[in-house]
Amino acid sequence: MKEVEEVQGRNRKRKRGRRHKHSQAVKSFTPTETPTNNIVNKEDNEQSASSAKLKNSSTFLDKMRARLSGGHFRMINEKLYTCSGDQALNYFKEDTSLFNVYHAGYQEQMAHWPEQPVNIIIKWLKNHSPSLIVADFGCGDARLARNVKNKVFSFDLVANDPSVIACDMSNTPLDSLSIDVAVFCLSLMGTNFSNYLQEAHRVLKPCGWLLIAEVKSRFDPKSGGADPDRFSKAVCELGFMSVSKDISNKMFILLYFKKKV
Repeated sequence: MKEVEEVQGRNRKRKRGRRHKHSQAVKSFTPTETPTNNIVNKEDNEQSASSAKLKNSSTFLDKMRARLSGGHFRMINEKLYTCSGDQALNYFKEDTSLFNVYHAGYQEQMAHWPEQPVNIIIKWLKNHSPSLIVADFGCGDARLARNVKNKVFSFDLVANDPSVIACDMSNTPLDSLSIDVAVFCLSLMGTNFSNYLQEAHRVLKPCGWLLIAEVKSRFDPKSGGADPDRFSKAVCELGFMSVSKDISNKMFILLYFKKKV
């Protein structure tokens, strides 16, 4: 925390242009014709019917809540893609609960993915030196920082964890040339996301790594997405060189760059 506070306090005056097995109890009984048992059986049937109605009602409410949650997530997601980083920061400052709604929806989406890109990045870091200093741009719940031995500076629009620094990702408090690895895991959102990449270039050391994970549909020209080769070329024009590309996963694409010397 001391390191995070120190970083947060640096260079405030600089201006720059940012997740079948059922157990069943079976009761066996031999029905009789006594009136008492008929009443009991009738009550049991009524209770079973009532329980079924309650269960169906609960299932319906759960489905409605899921739909409402999904709707809120899509609304906020669209907002984040169509506004600038500073506008997004102010948007969540006005109502921080929206950030929780967004990330709850995000986690629900991720639960259906067979593989999550953050896990691939975690594996990548574990295969490299733990001395590498990492900046996680758009860290969410800071899962990356919790799962590696590296020093990780976690940035997002809202700090829901003491280790997270809330800021516009185009203007972080990091010193220039202080980071070995910059990570954007499903976080290149907003109309000025190129400014986030410029900020990553500023804070990265020469030959520092830039790792970008993005939804595959964003790089599908057939569905209106960007051409991945043209995107890589644009990133290289910001001062990076392309190292490799992983398109093996059906849900996302991983791009690896290095900062030019």
